[in-house]
Amino acid sequence: MASALILAAGFGTRLRPLTLELPKPVVPVGDRPLLAHVAAACRAAGISTLVVNAHHEHEKLCNVIRDLSLDIDVSVEAQIRGTAGGVAGARGRFEPGAVLVWNGDILTQAPVRALLDLAQAHEAQVLAVSPRRAGEGTIGLDDEGNVVRLRGRVFGHETRAGDYVGVMALGPRVVAELPDRGCLMGDVALPHLAAGRKVLTVSSPAPWTDLGDLPQYVSANFAWLDAHLAARPQSSILTPQSWAAPDVTVPPGIVTDRCLIGSRATLTGNGPLSQVIAWPGAPVVAPLSRAVVLTSGRVVPFDETAEN
Repeated sequence: MASALILAAGFGTRLRPLTLELPKPVVPVGDRPLLAHVAAACRAAGISTLVVNAHHEHEKLCNVIRDLSLDIDVSVEAQIRGTAGGVAGARGRFEPGAVLVWNGDILTQAPVRALLDLAQAHEAQVLAVSPRRAGEGTIGLDDEGNVVRLRGRVFGHETRAGDYVGVMALGPRVVAELPDRGCLMGDVALPHLAAGRKVLTVSSPAPWTDLGDLPQYVSANFAWLDAHLAARPQSSILTPQSWAAPDVTVPPGIVTDRCLIGSRATLTGNGPLSQVIAWPGAPVVAPLSRAVVLTSGRVVPFDETAEN
């Protein structure tokens, strides 16, 4: 038995205008919301209890969880408590033992079992780290894989390094000591290191994506498309380079090229659709290229910047 908290309480400001319509953890990536990809990765690693903390437009997030039968418990925060506070606020929902913490905007195949096992055995905070050369990346490590550089502060001799990929595990003692508000890095990891306690790491060499802004969101969708086409070249394909949900109909006169068309989307007009990401239920009018079409019908060009 194991538990995971998916951090999903942020405002998703950098991903606007997409997050004006949906919270970032439930924006569509390929054939399902981002949260469903994370939940599937946790379930595949044997995690039985999934919790998500929520704040911004939590009703929409809860609706997606219910509609997809994701079996995720929701911890609603009246005020954002930070990453450490989010875990602390959900303590009563976890199974005994180490807890996995997964940033809700991260897509990757993390070494979940290794993280949990190490956190449990050493009663420690354990970070999944994508390897880099010494002096590079966001985390500096010693020969044993302990963190010796974090957020510009140095706590030992660095021999290798990496990027924190947004997934960690916390031993039971660490979970019990978490502040009611605060950050897992600034208010937990850094004080631990300053006090001589170890923050451990597990190598996570799999590709990872932070869906922080529109270019990263678009890149994640096309990475999903390429993987889907390579794995199932005859499944739900409009053309050799596009994907659509099974209930989508393409009228005569519309030709698709590298598109992802969500369930219940309607295609009208005449001409090409090229590099279009259509959300479920979106009304898509051809011709159109290099744009995300939201369920509301709003068209977001790939080069649009975040709005306030």
